Amino acid sequence: MSSEQHLGGDLITLNLGFNGLWINIALFTEIGGDRNPLHYDEAAANASRFGEIVVQGGITSVILNAVVAEELPGPGTVFLNVNWPLKAPVRCRDTNTGRVEVIAARTDKPIIELRTTVTRDDGTVVLGGTAVCYTMDIATGTER
Repeated sequence: MSSEQHLGGDLITLNLGFNGLWINIALFTEIGGDRNPLHYDEAAANASRFGEIVVQGGITSVILNAVVAEELPGPGTVFLNVNWPLKAPVRCRDTNTGRVEVIAARTDKPIIELRTTVTRDDGTVVLGGTAVCYTMDIATGTER
């Protein structure tokens, strides 16, 4: 799609469950080096204000990477800027929904602005913000 096709309002959602996926926390820890005990030490996490293990913020936001790269705008899209404040914790048992909506599209360049949210299955918004993306057709290498 060209940025002109994204005049605003295009919307897509994707669900991602963490239930039983402790391996994701371990992999993210290994890749990123985030060894905060809140993410893998039950005793430390239970004694915290969260009362249990919480997943890393990078795992929380990864669902938005999937939506943007695979669906809207789709393959060939890269992030230029993200503003993703974390608003609430995500636990391993949560199922999250990532939501991406086009809120603006430039007409001079293939750049779009997205409203982005991640919501837990209990309705709590855990991440909300915006992203600016550059889009290109990876088959031809041309701007969309």
